[in-house]
Amino acid sequence: MELEAAKFVGAGLAAIGMIGAGIGVGNVWSSYITALARNPAAKDDIGANIWIGFAVTEAIALFALIVALISLFG
Repeated sequence: MELEAAKFVGAGLAAIGMIGAGIGVGNVWSSYITALARNPAAKDDIGANIWIGFAVTEAIALFALIVALISLFG
């Protein structure tokens, strides 16, 4: 296999991690909406935790993107 083709395959495989991060973000927000529907008074208690969960899940997508770009251009 040529080196250029291997770089494209590696970058594509590394980008698969972004799919999991997208699913994780969807789960975080759906759980937040469900929790607010069950107990609207807990909005202030859940608010900080939801942003921390969202940021950590998005960081996984950024790591996958960086690995894909490094394997593509490195």
